[in-house]
Amino acid sequence: METKFKIHKDDNVEIIAGKDKGKRGTVIRVFEKNNKGKVIVSGANLIKKAMKRRSQQDAGGIAEVEAPLDISNVALVCKKCGRPVKAGYKLDGDKKIRVCRKCGEKL
Repeated sequence: METKFKIHKDDNVEIIAGKDKGKRGTVIRVFEKNNKGKVIVSGANLIKKAMKRRSQQDAGGIAEVEAPLDISNVALVCKKCGRPVKAGYKLDGDKKIRVCRKCGEKL
């Protein structure tokens, strides 16, 4: 699956701007079409949302859900460096792979 963004689903990221600056989490979803360049990060940018009761077992009420963040406000976390880095690309045969710009480790 080729995307135009350097951040993909299940990547570890750190929030570098906004109310949750410094928090780390994994990317749950990347929006490309309608919300251009937005990501949802687990446990970050929580908002309260009124949920309607859908069934007898469903409680409804006010729930905390993750809201989308702009993709420019998150940075990939390198497994080797352990800090937020920019992603670069290298050609591995005919495949393009993402690499850390600081240490060269595969992301």
